[in-house]
Amino acid sequence: MYEYIIGKITKISPKYIVLENNNIGYLIIVANPYNYKLNDDIKIFIHQYVKEDVLDLYGFASSKEKDLFLKLISVSGIGPKSALSILAAGTVDEITYAIESGNDAYLKKFPGIGAKASLQIILDLKGKLDTSTIVTNSNLKDVEDALVALGYSKKELTKILAKLDPQEEVSKLVKEALKMLIK
Repeated sequence: MYEYIIGKITKISPKYIVLENNNIGYLIIVANPYNYKLNDDIKIFIHQYVKEDVLDLYGFASSKEKDLFLKLISVSGIGPKSALSILAAGTVDEITYAIESGNDAYLKKFPGIGAKASLQIILDLKGKLDTSTIVTNSNLKDVEDALVALGYSKKELTKILAKLDPQEEVSKLVKEALKMLIK
């Protein structure tokens, strides 16, 4: 079992990178290969995935990313490719926040993740993830502050905020939240 490999990137392809260490080139499947630069010396955290006729190395930029990947593949119906697509499309903190807040709409936007899989991820992982380093999205925090100022309690806002897309503008998010609260 490997924890990490330190080496030089010698090849970048759409699905993987090749990391050379002591004259051995390791083919490592990563979430976003083009985030890496050719000839860079890096430390990449590794998970060796072994199954019947498969022996793959999956690589991650941080140990937090690797830990989330391991938790995701422990969920029934989520394989390494689905877990990697989730990591490719969101940050560790965003994904963790979505799981902890029960935001299945956020999880459904990832390739290969439907309604059933997103709910299974939330069911299996909620309360089991490291939330100590999560910084909630500033847009959602601004929306929460605005709605608290209007007299809504944080408790009633929890479910509403989980349904919002943190990438939208604050004014639009406040309007959407108010529509949901009024219903």
